[in-house]
Amino acid sequence: MRKTLVAGALAALTVAAAGGVAMAQQTPDRPHARGMRADADGDQKLSRAEFVEARVQRLAAADADRDGSVTPEEMRAAAQTRRAGRAEARFDRLDADNDGAISRAEFDAHREARAGQGPRPARAHRGSGRRGGRGEGMEARGPVVVAEARARSEAAFARLDTDRDGYVTAAERQTARADRREHRHERMSERRAAHHAQQPSPAASASE
Repeated sequence: MRKTLVAGALAALTVAAAGGVAMAQQTPDRPHARGMRADADGDQKLSRAEFVEARVQRLAAADADRDGSVTPEEMRAAAQTRRAGRAEARFDRLDADNDGAISRAEFDAHREARAGQGPRPARAHRGSGRRGGRGEGMEARGPVVVAEARARSEAAFARLDTDRDGYVTAAERQTARADRREHRHERMSERRAAHHAQQPSPAASASE
């Protein structure tokens, strides 16, 4: 228990100490950029199995009662377990002599090592600015059926694999993101145009 509490406090200190580095510019050509972390064999592309299992594996692990669906309670419990595991791993990395405590020298050595690795990408805080919060969104959606999530992942892979070679590359993912952004902008422009068309013109208002 003491070890977990110390690890949590340590995480906060580490974030504060490395704040300037974490807010630095993102490096676009990282081998395992966001979305490519499931590249288990390091070939810079995702097979169908890697792509799908990366999305379903976490759900399956959260399905504590093995009934094929994950409730919001199971999702929260799994997230808490992952956070505790990450905190424990951070503690173990810093506790170089494995004495169950982090000395100032160990903390400073870790901070200097991180600073020497160069800029780290800033992480977006998802969900904090959304209406209702992430927890309420999970409650509204209800249980997530693992088989349905697998089917959606299969369909997403098919959409991303534009050259139909059985793999999704970082370039294909980047193209898909650009297409989604363009599509969103087009829809916003159409909605604004429709809204303006419904508004009475100034001349018509004056004549009335």
